[in-house]
Amino acid sequence: MIHHVLGLFTHPDQEWQQIRGEKEESISHMYLTHTLILAAIPAVSAYIGTTQVGWVIGSRAPVMLTSESAIWMTIMSYIAMLAGVGVMGGFIHWMARTYDASPSLARCVAFATYTATPLFIGGLAALYPHMWLGMMVGLAAVCYTVYLLYVGLPVFMNIHPDEGFMFSSSVLAVGLVVLVAIMAFTVVLWGIGVGPEYTN
Repeated sequence: MIHHVLGLFTHPDQEWQQIRGEKEESISHMYLTHTLILAAIPAVSAYIGTTQVGWVIGSRAPVMLTSESAIWMTIMSYIAMLAGVGVMGGFIHWMARTYDASPSLARCVAFATYTATPLFIGGLAALYPHMWLGMMVGLAAVCYTVYLLYVGLPVFMNIHPDEGFMFSSSVLAVGLVVLVAIMAFTVVLWGIGVGPEYTN
């Protein structure tokens, strides 16, 4: 797993070729060895950042979450990320038929996981929850994720680059819908009283 993560940052074109040429893994194996580990990075980082470091508003003391509140939010965000990868993998698998590609569902979940790698790694910024740091790292992670998607999908699916562009655009649109749905679900949870609790 680690060598693919590094390769996607240093030479993504060749790395996508290597990933495509590997033997197929089951979905459970993919989740256990890749997705569960990568998705834990932002979740654990956010827990540490919000309970041990906190964020500063003006000249006031750092604002932190209680451990109970933070652990609940960590678990929910972790589940949301795992579900998001699964939904995106399922959509890619379904959409592939339109372009005469026939990857397995497990390979599509693998593609979704590797494409989201910059977002997972970018979650390390949550160790120091500063607004501008989060915005800069988040923007860079989103941009590189989109780049990996557009570069990797034609290679991974073995389709023409023009078809890959249309396919990638569809995947990006669905990814944005999934993100908005997760945010809406978060707002609903906060509305019924499952929101953050602060130490001060």
